[in-house]
Amino acid sequence: MFHEIKGKNIIIIIGSSVFLAFGLYHIHSISGITEGGIIGLTLLLEHWFGISPSITNFVTNVSFYLLGWKLLGRMFIIYSGVATLSFSVSYAVFEQFPPFWPQLYNMPLLASILGALFVGIGAGICVKVGGAASGDDALAMCISHISHIKIQWIYLFSDLIILGLSLSYIPASRIVYSLLTVILSGQIIGLIQRLRCQEEIISFHNN
Repeated sequence: MFHEIKGKNIIIIIGSSVFLAFGLYHIHSISGITEGGIIGLTLLLEHWFGISPSITNFVTNVSFYLLGWKLLGRMFIIYSGVATLSFSVSYAVFEQFPPFWPQLYNMPLLASILGALFVGIGAGICVKVGGAASGDDALAMCISHISHIKIQWIYLFSDLIILGLSLSYIPASRIVYSLLTVILSGQIIGLIQRLRCQEEIISFHNN
């Protein structure tokens, strides 16, 4: 099994997970702009109960990864485990320092766009190489695998549910910007997935 692990993919997954954690801490956690899915759920639980995303992300992700074991294979679990650990450790490290851009709270449009870029690129690259940075990535990949629905629309549906719950601590005016974030991040992830499919088609024809 371990001979199937690609060192290059591990490095990419660690890097993308750290990138994702950086964006969530330095943008989402202080701007009042949230995300959907498990990422939004961890921020929701942080505001409701004061539980660090470094903890809730790990627990919720493990639960969803178990669902993807049979459909997506052992390598998916290994890569996703690396992603989860990398995210949790790096987020815990970032929490030891003050946010880089506290002024983003007063610039919600910029925060929503930057947040979407960090989430879309971080999660998208991780998914591209066969892992999942969060449990909702795993769930979305499973549903997409079974239903053949494009992954960005699955993200959007789950994100809307979390955004509805987030109204409990985020003003409705901020939810509008959060909606922009989830739409943009979902489309970025979908774009990266399409690039992966095109690469696989080209590789197949070359062989």
